[in-house]
Amino acid sequence: MNAMPPNLLLIHCDQLRFDCLGCHGHPLVRTPNLDRLASEGRDFSLAFTPSPVCSPARACLATGAWATTHRCLAIPSVEHYQPADARLPVLTNLLADAGYVQTHIGKFHRETAATPDRYGVNRYVPESQYHIWRESQGLPRQPRDAGWFGQADLSITADQSRLAWGADQTIEALRHGAASGRPFFVRWDPSEPHLPNCVPEPFASMYDPASIPPWPSFPDPLHGKPFIQSQQRRTWRLDDWSWPQWAPIVARYLGEIALFDAQVGRVLDALDTLEITEKTLVIFTTDHGDFTGGHGMIDKHYAMYDDILRVPLLLRWPGVVPAGQRSDAMVVHELDIARTLLDVAGVRPPESFVGENLIDITAATRADVFAQYHGAQFGLYSSRMLRSPRWKYIWNPTDVDELYNLAADPAELHNLAADADAAEQLKIMRRRLVEWMQSINDPLANQWTTPQLLEGLKP
Repeated sequence: MNAMPPNLLLIHCDQLRFDCLGCHGHPLVRTPNLDRLASEGRDFSLAFTPSPVCSPARACLATGAWATTHRCLAIPSVEHYQPADARLPVLTNLLADAGYVQTHIGKFHRETAATPDRYGVNRYVPESQYHIWRESQGLPRQPRDAGWFGQADLSITADQSRLAWGADQTIEALRHGAASGRPFFVRWDPSEPHLPNCVPEPFASMYDPASIPPWPSFPDPLHGKPFIQSQQRRTWRLDDWSWPQWAPIVARYLGEIALFDAQVGRVLDALDTLEITEKTLVIFTTDHGDFTGGHGMIDKHYAMYDDILRVPLLLRWPGVVPAGQRSDAMVVHELDIARTLLDVAGVRPPESFVGENLIDITAATRADVFAQYHGAQFGLYSSRMLRSPRWKYIWNPTDVDELYNLAADPAELHNLAADADAAEQLKIMRRRLVEWMQSINDPLANQWTTPQLLEGLKP
């Protein structure tokens, strides 16, 4: 008789920068539990989102396919939004067919046409239930006086926060799964640390704004870059902000990350208490990053910088993945997670699941990664990104191209696309971008654009 496949725990938060973990070198933020997860498993240093927007990225995870394949290109309430193509196989249906007991807790961003419980998930706990619980406790609604810029939430304690409530639900799901006698898949999708960061004490005051250094990408004059980036600053009324105006917002962002980390610790402790740590593959990541002042911008959108494309990705599977590994493999994280979960569950991936197995992936598996963007609430806007460990090329079909030497300019401040000394590298990157796009049937690689890219369209 075959041994039961491993339990699966995916902690998939929203909008967490790669550089905001202690184990990734942030000088202030305290993330001892995520650091522990990294030390007990594998920490991927070059993981990137296939699309730096919530719904498209999450649809990549649900379907294992690129955004131009599943066709969920934007968030709801945007002019070009639609859910993922219903003809594509969905990860949770495949795991259900393999006998997994499944729970989804937290954010669902309409990446599919219906909620997770319509796709093989046994129990779906939406975040709207937190607001019902909060009201039942006689607690006021989360304050929104400062809008998207966030504020301290003095009406609750940390253990009354949505993050603590989500951890409670996750721990209960783990208990249920451990008692079921079947393999389980528990997915916790907190909306945090997505803005606005409305943070309870002591986390709201954990970091002194005066002590927070600017992001390396902050002093960006946006010279020689797409017009829409400076327009975004004006749209948000940020075009004249200095770092002292950003620092309190970043302080609350870091405080919410610390609160999240504390709840992750509770979940990891629950695995130990239930004595199922050795039987459970744990994956931690986020859908994409966050500017939070990087390049003088907020949120994400209309750019392809590492602030929003590079993501933390930690994987722990005792006895299978050696502890303390740091991997330099180039990862397209949502696609690769989807493939990995099917492989370890013993499910043969459909052809539409195009990722790589994170257990087996190495630095030799991919030489580069690719990402797609299609616009958001401020309108349609297509971009494509190609990134190797050293170089990044961004094709903006309706504006100037971007080329960055990441070895010399990791903050992506100096666009070299029009630099004569970088002309040969630009040609190499364009040729490789066309190869990528053609390999996945990206409709933007068409009879008009492809000759222009290959023949040297002016950057």
